[in-house]
Amino acid sequence: MLIDSHCHLDFYTEPNDLATVLANAKAAGVDRLLAIGIGDGPATMHRALDIAAAHPDIYASAGIHPQEAQQATPENLAKLEVLIGHEKCIALGEIGLDYYHLENPDISTQQAAFIAQMKIATAARKPILIHCRTSELANPAAKEKYGAANAEHDLLTLIAEHRTPHGIPGVMHCFSGDLAHARRSLDLGFYLSFAGNLTYPRSTGIRDAAAFAPADRILVETDAPFLAPVPHRGQRNEPALVVHTAAFLANLRGITPEALATLTTTNFQRLFPTVA
Repeated sequence: MLIDSHCHLDFYTEPNDLATVLANAKAAGVDRLLAIGIGDGPATMHRALDIAAAHPDIYASAGIHPQEAQQATPENLAKLEVLIGHEKCIALGEIGLDYYHLENPDISTQQAAFIAQMKIATAARKPILIHCRTSELANPAAKEKYGAANAEHDLLTLIAEHRTPHGIPGVMHCFSGDLAHARRSLDLGFYLSFAGNLTYPRSTGIRDAAAFAPADRILVETDAPFLAPVPHRGQRNEPALVVHTAAFLANLRGITPEALATLTTTNFQRLFPTVA
């Protein structure tokens, strides 16, 4: 059995699309899914939980993405508190910092939203799912806006201050850092979740981290419908395709795909003990 630890199921909106995607996942041996509840913003972050409530093998998260950090109003944070209290809402996220797009909120707004949501997750005693994208590879306008600020550094600093002291783990979703980033994330108590970009030829730093990470701290995901792995790169992604990322990761670590499936399933269930 494989678990897709991060997929955006509410993005499949065409008639019968979601039913087909779920059937494909089941046929591929992907038997558990974590549907990410960011929606198109806080007004629709409940959609993943609606899907999870209708399917026994699907679980959900809820959170305000850093791109919508300006919408982390008292009203929307109160809505998030209600969602995260549901038994099938097993995590808060994806949340974090994103200094990549020019249109994203300013740094102080993003950080305030991130801290507020970490506090909600801590009160609920639930893991957080982290999104982090720096301005290093952004276009010149975004680099000018965010300057020398480094989202990775800021994110890990805020986690160390506001999250780590409480001893509740989390996930570095779609881990895209290097070995140094992996070491610090692991030291802060986080799991590393690897997506389709692990399979891309230029992802040497990600592969170094994936080979280095302790066996009990790795997960696999799709981030579907984004980031389809090789040999489907450039196509629409879906949970069934996590088998390619899992096979690549297994080969990288010198184990069988079956062993990798067992390992990542065990890790997911340890992180989220309510998942059967």
